[in-house]
Amino acid sequence: MTNLDKALNLALLVLFPIAWFAPLLRAGLLPMFGLDEISVITGLQSLWASDVALALLVTVMAIFAPWLKTIGLALLHFNLLSPRVLPALHVMGKLAMGDIFLLALYIVVVKGVGLATVEVAWGMYLFTACILLSLWIGHRAGHDAGAAWR
Repeated sequence: MTNLDKALNLALLVLFPIAWFAPLLRAGLLPMFGLDEISVITGLQSLWASDVALALLVTVMAIFAPWLKTIGLALLHFNLLSPRVLPALHVMGKLAMGDIFLLALYIVVVKGVGLATVEVAWGMYLFTACILLSLWIGHRAGHDAGAAWR
């Protein structure tokens, strides 16, 4: 594990919360009436009010899985956690990608209906980049741990 891996992973501890509050989408019935910005947090707030099961699933995928994976990798980088937990950390990374899939599916469905306008905002790119960076750091940690075990 390089110092760059450690620094990037620690940066994710700051970037993930920014991504959760950043606008992911701008959505509205018609563009002439203005578009509402939707973030992970505002989306979760409305989900908790309407569909608790889906809200729980999205909360796990969007917040808990990436955050716990990032903390786990930081502990691993500083030799405070055994490399044997890497498979669990990889699962958490895949769960976090599920949230990106749900958002992409939402965009496709809403755009396909044609009654609403959906625009991707900068937070979607930031959130996706955080997830992909986390997957990359996890992959490198797994590779390094495997080499250390040989």
